[in-house]
Amino acid sequence: MTFSISARCRDTGAFGIAISSSSPAVAARCAHVKAGAGVIASQNVTDPSLGLRGLELLATGRSAAQVRSALVASTPFSDFRQIAVVDRNGATAAFSGAGALGVHGIAEGQDCIAAGNLLMDRFVLSAMVEAFEQSRGFLAERLLLALKAGQDAGGEAGPVYSAGVKIMREVEWPVVDLRIDWSEQPIDRLLEIWRIYEPQMEDYVRRAVAPQAAPSFGVPGDE
Repeated sequence: MTFSISARCRDTGAFGIAISSSSPAVAARCAHVKAGAGVIASQNVTDPSLGLRGLELLATGRSAAQVRSALVASTPFSDFRQIAVVDRNGATAAFSGAGALGVHGIAEGQDCIAAGNLLMDRFVLSAMVEAFEQSRGFLAERLLLALKAGQDAGGEAGPVYSAGVKIMREVEWPVVDLRIDWSEQPIDRLLEIWRIYEPQMEDYVRRAVAPQAAPSFGVPGDE
């Protein structure tokens, strides 16, 4: 019921994930990112604690493969879980339990990994990786284009209703954290919102780290 792509930007060191599902609010449960550490997608029959625990392990410098193995060993319900990991060096690792739903799989690429279940077919994942590797620009844009490519390649076996994108960079909070929690066209809508947010993103970072140099808000009453 979910497909996702997680990645590191080799040029900026940013980490991020884009994800979509037939379930509501998928990004609230499945998308886990930590600046300077990496990304965890915890999906299928979801246990968000695996994502949180995985980020803690990545922050200690453990590799994607080590974190994957530790997470699988830590849960008595591994058969129900699907996990994808990107570490600080861009290495990837994944696990799909025996109880992964429907057509499921993993596709790994340079600095990225796609994972999915209840897919139309496994080509969805390779289409996402190919789209990511061929794209340029800010990480959120690349991830969303990859997510859209997965949808265009068939996506889930049924319709999706939620989507999200989260990016961590040099600060401890997400520089991008956008979600569509319920919509008949969540990926298209998420792309629209990203295009609105993109030109304002750096302004919001400056307002946090250097408010004296930040631009005005441009709203009524803001002199």
